[in-house]
Amino acid sequence: MGSAPTPGSAERKARMEQMRRAERARERRNRILTTAASVVVVAGLVVGGVVLVDSQSGSKASAASGSKDSAGGPKGSAGGSKGSAKSAKDSGHFVTGKDGVRVWTGRLTRNHVTTNVPYPMHPPVGGDHNPVWLNCNGDVYTEPVRDENAVHSLEHGAVWVTYSSKASKADVAALAAKVRKTPYTLMSPYENQASPIMLTAWGHQLSVQSAGDPGVDRFLAAYVQGEQTPEPGASCTGGTMR
Repeated sequence: MGSAPTPGSAERKARMEQMRRAERARERRNRILTTAASVVVVAGLVVGGVVLVDSQSGSKASAASGSKDSAGGPKGSAGGSKGSAKSAKDSGHFVTGKDGVRVWTGRLTRNHVTTNVPYPMHPPVGGDHNPVWLNCNGDVYTEPVRDENAVHSLEHGAVWVTYSSKASKADVAALAAKVRKTPYTLMSPYENQASPIMLTAWGHQLSVQSAGDPGVDRFLAAYVQGEQTPEPGASCTGGTMR
């Protein structure tokens, strides 16, 4: 006949069973955490791999696009250079109005330069010019002047009257008298021009055969400090006189 368990033995068994249950619960919790961590790691590796593949594909595409552009593609630097060169050559042309005034359609740049400028028309109607303007307060020059200084005067709203050797002495004298009485005008001989007498403002030009042509007065009235002036009110004195 067996002996009955002692109270101390029963408590010990109960405590051991409780510890075993706690250990099993801890093991289950660790397994769950380990599994979850593994899933996160795997997911991270998958996402990282996809990003890396996309990045490499993008780099290859960019390199291929760059190579294509450099070879003269539609968006490459070579294509851009061609476009700039075309723009530089396609500087514009004259359009003649009903009043005989020719208007330049191209863009007239206004940079200050100290070198000679290859103007596409003569006399020039605008463009880059010398930093010093030619005095244009009714000034009459008997010798040719520099285009680059005269263009600066046009920028200030002056009208430049020029004449070639084909103009008569009487016409030259009549024009000189008119210019001397008109602020923001200047006059000089200019052999390399198509007509005996020409009047030039910024972006505008008129050719006439004689000083008595009514277009002379109309041009002066319209373009001396006219709406075409890039710098209205700028000085016509204090510049150069040659």
